[in-house]
Amino acid sequence: MKFVKILTLSIILGTSYQACKAQEPSSVTQPLGFEEYDPISTLKVDEHITRRAKFPFIDVHNHQYQMPTQDLKALTRQMDSLNMGIMINLSGRGWTQEWADGTATLKGSLENVAKNQPKRIGIFTNLQFKGFGEKDWTARAVKQLEEDVKMGAKGLKIYKSLGFSGIKDDKGNRVAVSDSRLQAVWQKCGTLGIPVLIHTADVPSFWDPMDRYNERWLELKTHPGRRRGAKDPVPFDSLIAEQHKIFRDNPKTIFINAHMGWYPNNLKKLDSLMTALPNMYVEIGAVIAELGRQPRAAKKFFDKYQDRVLFGKDSWVPAEYATYFRVLETEDEYFPYHKKYHAFWRMYGMGLSDDVLKKLYYRNALRIIPGLDKSLFPK
Repeated sequence: MKFVKILTLSIILGTSYQACKAQEPSSVTQPLGFEEYDPISTLKVDEHITRRAKFPFIDVHNHQYQMPTQDLKALTRQMDSLNMGIMINLSGRGWTQEWADGTATLKGSLENVAKNQPKRIGIFTNLQFKGFGEKDWTARAVKQLEEDVKMGAKGLKIYKSLGFSGIKDDKGNRVAVSDSRLQAVWQKCGTLGIPVLIHTADVPSFWDPMDRYNERWLELKTHPGRRRGAKDPVPFDSLIAEQHKIFRDNPKTIFINAHMGWYPNNLKKLDSLMTALPNMYVEIGAVIAELGRQPRAAKKFFDKYQDRVLFGKDSWVPAEYATYFRVLETEDEYFPYHKKYHAFWRMYGMGLSDDVLKKLYYRNALRIIPGLDKSLFPK
């Protein structure tokens, strides 16, 4: 009899538990994936949402691909909303590898700027790699560079395709960043007094295994084309070594290393490089999240190298500049980046001094990029 009562009670309790379980929200019973987990912080601290830079600034890393026909007045209205004094469009020749098409794009861009916004926009030229390896390519590239600067180009931008498999010579081989056939180009930039803004390689984590230890896992999942391998095309360290070789071999040429040379998460390493390569400058495009998670170390770095760090953003999304201003100018705590797949962590403001901010925002760029209008900026 006692056994029957216990069995009956067990059935009743089991039924009740199943009924309660069925009434629970599915989100409680189903584990969250990393992509879905996005908690709202309960931390209550002062916030300073900064949508305009404290001082007028020069964005040395921007891309505008329709500049020959673009409405530049509309563009400068957007720039004004951010307090951007000058934009540097690095895509002067566009993406084409056809020499004539690239020249037409650059000429059209320069004419549009000269007619409508001559003080607000500067344009860099690019190399055309079609025919690379043919005996006249180097001489032709140097001559084209000279002509582009005479037309009004203020610098040379090297895309990351150099060093990757996208750029091949006439025999189908990968062109190394340090290929000797490019040496005359780097030397000519020094002679002309124009800087080279160069993007080499990608985030080092793209070469690491895509597992639970890779903090760029979400980016690699959402953007699988960014994943690299030891032979795709070569290891990260090999690509970066090629880049550093041209810096060493051309001490009279100024190089602006895009994305802080992919060492914003290893400032001790970058510090040693800045010491060893005095002609190397860096810009902060697309790496503000790395700086924002180490504000004290980053501030020390910016203080030490305040004469060689420039402001850059890369992708033209005006709303995202607020993240940069907040990290650079405020001492806010524990705030999110604008793209979770780039940075799932929270950031903190560096609170840079006015003197350092002015150098970062405009003084350094005015010193190394020729022909920019200094009257747009405070002394």
